[in-house]
Amino acid sequence: MKRIFLAALACGLAAAASAVWSQAPARPQIATTKVDGTEGVYIFRNGNHQAMFVVTRDGVIATDPVAYGRPTGGATYVAEIRKVTDKPIKYLVYSHHHYDHVAGGQAFKDAGAKIVSHRKAKERLAVLGDPATPLPDETFDEKRTITLGGTALELTYLGLNHSDSSLVMRLPKEKILFVVDFLPVGSVPGRGMIDFYPLEAEQSIKQVLAMDWERLVPGHPGPGDRLGTKQDVQDQLTFLQDASAAVKAAAREGKCWEPAEKEVKLPKYEKWPGYENNLQFVTRRYCGLWGRGT
Repeated sequence: MKRIFLAALACGLAAAASAVWSQAPARPQIATTKVDGTEGVYIFRNGNHQAMFVVTRDGVIATDPVAYGRPTGGATYVAEIRKVTDKPIKYLVYSHHHYDHVAGGQAFKDAGAKIVSHRKAKERLAVLGDPATPLPDETFDEKRTITLGGTALELTYLGLNHSDSSLVMRLPKEKILFVVDFLPVGSVPGRGMIDFYPLEAEQSIKQVLAMDWERLVPGHPGPGDRLGTKQDVQDQLTFLQDASAAVKAAAREGKCWEPAEKEVKLPKYEKWPGYENNLQFVTRRYCGLWGRGT
């Protein structure tokens, strides 16, 4: 009888916990939050993608529409900015050329914004011809600083990493970076490894570590929506180096592709979000490098 009672109690507690969990509010699709300790730096999130915008006394500098697959996503982003300020949106900066981050810019052009990107991003987008992604109005090769209303946003091209057009954006006064895709915060990178440049990315990350900043806004929310730190960046570099070494050893034994994807494990990182699902993509990319030389 005691065992029956305990089993029934356990089932009841599990059912109660399930009921409470099912009643928990769903995470909203759209959210806009102000970065603590700043006068006008905000994060706009649409699903699992996010961008940064800055409100200055003379207008707004926005980044990445993050509206891929969401026809009204760009307009939603503009509407969220309008909830914060009625100042004109002067600039929209593309972080790189991938649609999941930069589609939806027409709403910003309609609002009067000038679109800025790296030169290679415009070249890529011109070939692809996506109607939801207007071409940039201005491009540059290495560095560009946008100054508006007493605020400076530094745009820097560090070379190949997640793409061949990725920018690092830095607010020097606030010591904040906005970096998309090649520096996830506290998690294992996933399908974004498809067009990743592994060795070059390590050099980009080292350059990021040498910059003067304190907080990093990633293109996808970190665990608990927290911002990144220099320790997060160092941890990501170490993870990539460890993954590279492990796959390199497997490749020398002729195990790329499938055997390596099944056998390579990095238990040091097994508690990181994305470890179980994403390690295969990391292994696959490094198999391309060490198994094929590509």
